[in-house]
Amino acid sequence: MTEGPLSNTDHSAAASTLGYLHQTRWGLLELLRSRATNPGRSLTMEMFDDIAWDQDGTPTELKQLKLHVSALRNLTDASDDMWRTLRVWMDAGRAGDVYGPVFTLVTNSTAGSGSAASHLRVSDRDVTSALARLEKTARDSTAEGTKASREQFLRLDPTERATFVGRIYIADQSADLDGVEDEVAALLRPGAPTDQFSTYLDQVWGWWGRTAIDMLKGARPAMSVTEMLVALERIRDQYTRDNLPSLIEAEDIDPASLQHEHRMYVRQLTLLDLAPRPLNRAIIDYQRAYLQETRWLDIHLVDYDELNKFTTRLIDEWEREFDHMCSNLPVDAAEAEKRAAGRELLHALGNSTLSIRAKFQEPFHARGRRHALAETQTIGWHPDFEEHLAALLLPAE
Repeated sequence: MTEGPLSNTDHSAAASTLGYLHQTRWGLLELLRSRATNPGRSLTMEMFDDIAWDQDGTPTELKQLKLHVSALRNLTDASDDMWRTLRVWMDAGRAGDVYGPVFTLVTNSTAGSGSAASHLRVSDRDVTSALARLEKTARDSTAEGTKASREQFLRLDPTERATFVGRIYIADQSADLDGVEDEVAALLRPGAPTDQFSTYLDQVWGWWGRTAIDMLKGARPAMSVTEMLVALERIRDQYTRDNLPSLIEAEDIDPASLQHEHRMYVRQLTLLDLAPRPLNRAIIDYQRAYLQETRWLDIHLVDYDELNKFTTRLIDEWEREFDHMCSNLPVDAAEAEKRAAGRELLHALGNSTLSIRAKFQEPFHARGRRHALAETQTIGWHPDFEEHLAALLLPAE
């Protein structure tokens, strides 16, 4: 099916979404670029600017990001990007503060030859020429879209304007979305798991996406370079002989949509009069463990032999605990006692530290694997689970 042309609203929404994606991904790139030179710095998003660096809570560099996806435009003296950015920084206050933070405009556009922006690059800087060109444009331009910004710039006294422009840096021809992804991958590759680099990279982006959302929501104020390095080490260490990566998140699974109410493992849980919340958690564990094992097998992190050996260990553990439960029940135990004992067994095994590998500390996998065994009736929770399930399977008269 061919889609019709996008409306202006559609284009605006798409551009805004890509802009935020670019902003968040650029944040990780900034952190990676700084790990060797400035490990003590912290990065913020939407606190002081699109992206900002701070030292001990004081901003040292404010960055505005501009991404053009449909058509690249030169960054000229009269560009909207230039004057909108200058206004953001002037509104931040203390434009003439010689000790204030550095201002950097990061754009995938190109600074026009001889333009103010071209004179404000890191190399071959000429602040005097840049200031003169911006002052001339501020006085002479008739563009309504930049009028307020230009007037605000001219209201600064000459010393303030000179100081302000001297703090500005232009990083033009910067990477677009694809370029950011490529550079992040290149910076992460040294020391990363070679055979599983793609999966490792996906995990890093997933971690950073969650972190960036927390920062944009204000739930997390900043991310330091050191904190990022610790997180990367934690992810990388999952790819060792005694560990495994956790690739499936609980929040990605909706138990209601699975419609597992008639599955055997759920029927086993209903024999215990299990409350709705722990029942939903059990469904999540079952599905998450299934998806996790499928992913591990697909990318050759485990094989069926290892999974089968772990299954044998789970069955052995269950047999010991199940026999202990049954031996502690009186011969004439009431049904309520048996259900309570089954819930205790479920709870006890749910807290077991048995794991497929020594350093894999994600209990959902073992819990979900036990529910898979309950699905095949290999194990159960109720002391009389076999009799109950046999009755359930009898044909109706």
